[in-house]
Amino acid sequence: MSAEEPSRAGGTGAAAWSDRYAAEDPAVAAARARAVALGGPPPPGPAAGATLAVLAAGAGARAVVSIGSGGGVVGLWLLRGMRPDGVLTALDADPEQLRGARRAFAEAGVPQSRTRLIFGTPAEVLPRLSPGAYDLVVCAGPPTEYAPHLAALLGLVRTGGTLACHGLLEGDRIGDRAARDPDTVAWRDLAHNVREDEGLTSAVLPIGAGLLVATRRP
Repeated sequence: MSAEEPSRAGGTGAAAWSDRYAAEDPAVAAARARAVALGGPPPPGPAAGATLAVLAAGAGARAVVSIGSGGGVVGLWLLRGMRPDGVLTALDADPEQLRGARRAFAEAGVPQSRTRLIFGTPAEVLPRLSPGAYDLVVCAGPPTEYAPHLAALLGLVRTGGTLACHGLLEGDRIGDRAARDPDTVAWRDLAHNVREDEGLTSAVLPIGAGLLVATRRP
């Protein structure tokens, strides 16, 4: 579909147009359907996924970590932007989502050598990963699972590398002072700590459910 093609089902606003522009391929669409059926946090939409691919491409990413597999949706977008010899490490505490990711990569024809799937929580897995070895770290699961481990997440990122967290604008709750649910509180703490870190350059991108991005300064 061209960028000028009239809108189809799914809305006519800027967000819907951005999702259509991202041109989600059948492999990602199938992975998304399975991930949604399994429950849990919805995986990033097409526009957010395409943005993750651009971040990976811009970094010339060879080593990427995904916290939360999104049934393979996140990984397929990241692999689209990574170098051909890049390796994606995806961890998830939900075995069904992790199995969905494995199936998604196989159906998309991704060589097994390009992915490393690890079952476990961030608290369990992050200490086992190599510090400063990753070009991009993406968080796509519940913020309550990884926000307490911000220092460990940033410790994985090389100088000039980026941390990207998806979902902080979900439901417009982060700006609602009355919203005190655990996810919103975790998002506020995470966003504050990232902004106040003098070693990072950060921004919030109002794409999909929102992307908090932070690049480690030299």
